[in-house]
Amino acid sequence: MQERTRLEKQIADVKALDQTVEDAVMLIELGEAEGDDATIAEAEKELEAVRVKAEKMQIESMLSGEADGLDAYLEVHAGAGGTEAQDWAEMLLRMYTRWAERQGYKIEWLEESAGEEAGLKSATIKISGHNAYGWLKTESGVHRLVRISPYDSQARRHTSFSSAWIYPVVDDSIDIVIEDKDLKVDTYRASGAGGQHVNRTDSAIRITHIPSGIVVQCQNDRSQHRNRATAMDMLRARLYEAELQRREEEANATEATKSDIGWGHQIRSYVLQPYQMVKDLRTGHESGNPSAVLDGDIDAFLEASLAGKVGMTRDGDAAAG
Repeated sequence: MQERTRLEKQIADVKALDQTVEDAVMLIELGEAEGDDATIAEAEKELEAVRVKAEKMQIESMLSGEADGLDAYLEVHAGAGGTEAQDWAEMLLRMYTRWAERQGYKIEWLEESAGEEAGLKSATIKISGHNAYGWLKTESGVHRLVRISPYDSQARRHTSFSSAWIYPVVDDSIDIVIEDKDLKVDTYRASGAGGQHVNRTDSAIRITHIPSGIVVQCQNDRSQHRNRATAMDMLRARLYEAELQRREEEANATEATKSDIGWGHQIRSYVLQPYQMVKDLRTGHESGNPSAVLDGDIDAFLEASLAGKVGMTRDGDAAAG
């Protein structure tokens, strides 16, 4: 039923665009016949809106992967550099939460470790909505910020690094076996936002999956049991995402076509000084308005990286064939 609903919505969206084009063309013909420039301009504006929406729908049609329709977990970690990097991590997380709000997605905070003076050492949120993982899956990697530091009394330019990691929320239909002997479970006292009760008990949970080295943690509830259940869901999601990555790497024709998402690999630079520009180092897509990007206007970057990912997969399939 979910698949049927999704397909019905896609068909309805295409029919709606088709009808809008027909109406706009009719308005243009009517405006030309009556010499009404205002009507023609209005119709041309409608056609431009159709073009933009059609391009987005074309990108969405690429989100047909096994996990693309799922919700997403988003982790942000500050790199080395103390307060500078921690402030940048908070800015990066705000960028993604603002983007999610624009999409009408639901955001749930799962874990937050505050910085010593400002910002965040790390944070994990859950973003719920159709194709949340599909849209965000190419955002995993290191993000670089260049700016005049507000924390430097000499107003010097600083470069900071933070990482974002995206993995899908696994539903119950996907069976992932996790054995207790492979887990190390730690409890600790929660920190950061969360109300007065959050610091009173050791309710926060950290789970380490020993074979893979994957670590997840949750502190959003005062109940240790509920935090453990959420952390286990996150661990299942991380293991599932790791399996998806393994399959994708096997499907690639050559190592050269793979995208390394290791800590040392920057996927995007955000430059605020001495000039203003955001540039994706994988696709070459640029924006001269970093303020808008940091306020969540990242659709063009997501679309460019998704288009590149699909192109890469097709090239790999052709080479393998």
